[in-house]
Amino acid sequence: MVTIMASEPLVSIQLPPDCEAALLERFLKAEAMALWTVRSARLQDVPPNVYTFLRKHEEDEQKHLAQFETLIGRQPRERDRLPSVPRQWSALAVQIYGYESLGLEFARLLLTLRPDLASILDDEIIHVGFFEREVRRILCGAPDAAEQARASARAWWRRLPKTVGRYLEAPVLDPFRERLTAQILETVERRFVTTGLLEQRIALQG
Repeated sequence: MVTIMASEPLVSIQLPPDCEAALLERFLKAEAMALWTVRSARLQDVPPNVYTFLRKHEEDEQKHLAQFETLIGRQPRERDRLPSVPRQWSALAVQIYGYESLGLEFARLLLTLRPDLASILDDEIIHVGFFEREVRRILCGAPDAAEQARASARAWWRRLPKTVGRYLEAPVLDPFRERLTAQILETVERRFVTTGLLEQRIALQG
């Protein structure tokens, strides 16, 4: 686990119990997308240690997806093909790191309502920590790859508010949407700035 995650507080917004079903629905979709993304990433030219980790990552996501299928009582919509991901590892690492960071914040939020699902949060912390180390390695390596990673981070950051908005689309979450959005964006921003992917002023401007 990386240091900056150990120092971060859990989500401070306590949702009422009637938000549980909406969060579980979103996790079902998110875990399915994460599983498909990992499978797509494994088809790309990634470092050997990353490929090994992605295999374990896929197993984790399969386990999570099965848990949510049991809790909700249905399976996610099937896809005809895997999602497209960047071919260059420097860009792909940032994309996975970003979405895993977002997933971590939702796992923290879910934990406030379902403490019995703490193992999912533990897995998300491991995933984020791994890709954070890979991103730092890229940023300390070849200048071209480092700049590509930062460019990918800027592009991903610009899309993030809309992505968070889609995740929070549920009437039961309406009273909390503004605060949740601000908190999630601030936490992901802090992680990207601390890692070195974004400058503070760029993150604030969006």
